[in-house]
Amino acid sequence: MSVIYRTKQGDVLDAIVFKHYAGQTGALEQVLIANRGLAASGAVLPAGIAVTLPDLPKPKSKESVRLW
Repeated sequence: MSVIYRTKQGDVLDAIVFKHYAGQTGALEQVLIANRGLAASGAVLPAGIAVTLPDLPKPKSKESVRLW
């Protein structure tokens, strides 16, 4: 289920996405796809914009190799 985030004055999309998705790679691109035209608002978003934060698949865990 996606989340709707209402921006506050001075919000930056990168920071919103990083905080919501805990740094998951590819999240910013998915948010921009879900919010067509949002990039035209500029780097610092004005207050009151509804930003849809879609559900993303869980990142695959990386397999580690133990040498010892």
